[in-house]
Amino acid sequence: MIRYPPQKVPTFLLQEQIDNIESRRIADVYRGYHDAGHGAGKWSRGNPGNAAIIRERMDIIRRMLAGVGLDLAAVRVLEIGCGGGSVMQDFVTAGVQVHRITGVDLLDDRIAEAKERHPDFDVRTANATALPFEDTTFDVVLIFTVFSSILDESMRVRMALETDRVLRRGGAVVWYDFRVNNPANPNVRGISVKSVRSYFPNYSHSIRSVTVFPHLARRLGPLTRMLYPFLSSIPFLRTHLVGVLVKG
Repeated sequence: MIRYPPQKVPTFLLQEQIDNIESRRIADVYRGYHDAGHGAGKWSRGNPGNAAIIRERMDIIRRMLAGVGLDLAAVRVLEIGCGGGSVMQDFVTAGVQVHRITGVDLLDDRIAEAKERHPDFDVRTANATALPFEDTTFDVVLIFTVFSSILDESMRVRMALETDRVLRRGGAVVWYDFRVNNPANPNVRGISVKSVRSYFPNYSHSIRSVTVFPHLARRLGPLTRMLYPFLSSIPFLRTHLVGVLVKG
């Protein structure tokens, strides 16, 4: 075993250690979410407010992708942090071919869930700072509520670099994440428009705020279809950013 003097420890070893610590923290947080039943209850798609959030998000994304000339029926897609596969299923419903969509997640149990729910999807366990794909493999990379869950800035930067590596020129990152902090959850950090642009500096950016404050949206009940569009028109009630970032 090689022992380095403290002042001579290679940077990559320090970074690997930081990655391992941050990855374990993220894994513990998501297991806590699972144990608390967030997927089955809090984010249930049976709730009209949650369904409205998803419907609005996908409508905007479809228009944005069409605006940059990307046909969902013809693209190869990667989702980073795919969880149980619900976002991938949204994109398949929107036109992506099942055999052209791939998902990775840090947690084995989330990948097992995705395989059980969506046996036709190509999903695998992987850390997005070291993606197991060749350069320029994908036309579209989906990054949904991932960066806000990473508290280590250097890990975010390396994830962005890996995303750039596997994405072809002219392809797009589809971004969806918190733009504000959640005072009730210290394990997430809002990501500003400025930060999104800094992670993908050589991309053209189309980014806008979206998503009515989820705690409010979930309480709209049978009035959701009438009230959600009105509430969504009020800027300070929108908690997320959605965007399409095209690689130059």
